[in-house]
Amino acid sequence: MDLKIDNQRFVVCGASSGFGRAIAELLLDEGAKVIAVARRENKLNELKESYDTQVDIVAGDLTDDDTHNEIEAAIGNDQLHGVVINAGGPPALSPLETAIYDWDEAYENVMRWKIELVLRLVSYFTSKKYGRILFVESQSVKQPIPSLVLSNSFRAGMVGFAKSLSQEVAKQGVTVNVLAPGSHDTPAIKRVIKKAADESDKSMEEVREEMEASIPVGRFGKGKEIASLAGWILSPHASYVTGQTISHDGGNIQGLFG
Repeated sequence: MDLKIDNQRFVVCGASSGFGRAIAELLLDEGAKVIAVARRENKLNELKESYDTQVDIVAGDLTDDDTHNEIEAAIGNDQLHGVVINAGGPPALSPLETAIYDWDEAYENVMRWKIELVLRLVSYFTSKKYGRILFVESQSVKQPIPSLVLSNSFRAGMVGFAKSLSQEVAKQGVTVNVLAPGSHDTPAIKRVIKKAADESDKSMEEVREEMEASIPVGRFGKGKEIASLAGWILSPHASYVTGQTISHDGGNIQGLFG
C-alpha cells in the first residue's frame, strides 16, 4: 500500500533505537522527512547517513525544554504532518518497592514532557487542518504488568490525555491515537526479563523462553511489524481513526476489547 506520505514531515521521538527507530525508518522508506529526536547523537547520525537530506536530527533529553525548543527550530516554517511521542519506560518496580521520588521521576519521564511537547506542537496541525499525533505506550494501559507499577500508572494517564485531546481537535482534521505494544524484541524488553530473572532462580534465557511461550502467537513482536501499523495510523488513510488505543501484542491481552 502506498501510504501517501511522500515529502510529509514528522517528528519521531526516541528515534535512536527500538520502536522509534523502526517507525522512523519506515516513514523514511515511504519518502517522508523525519526530525529524529533522541539523546544518543551517534545513533541519530547513523540514521542521517543512511537517509541524508530526509533526516534532521535533534540530540537531547526530551524532558528538557531546550530540546523542545530545538524541535520547533527544526520544524521552522515547514508544515508538520505528524508526531510520534515515544520514549523508554521507568524502572521495573512493584508498588511496595517504590518511594515517592520514584513517582516524581516517573511522572517527569513518562508523562509530563509528552503533554508539554504535544501542547507546543498541536497548533502546527490545527492551523493547517491536518495532523497525526501518535503516542507509543504499552499493553499495560489495558492489562497491568506485574512489577511495572510506574508504567502501569502513568501510561494509563497518557491514554486519558490522548482520548480527551482527540475529542477537542477531531473537527480540525487532527487525529490522536495510542499504540499499546506488548512484548517486542527491542532493548526495552531486557529490563523486564532481568527483573523477572532476579526475582526467581531462572536465567534470563529461561525467562525469555517462558515469556514467548505465554504469548498466543508464540514469540515476541518485531519492530518492523509495529512500525507498519504506526505508518498507516500516521497516514492520510487513517483519517477516520482517532481516540483509539490499539494493541499490538500477539494476542496477549485477555480482555474482550484487547
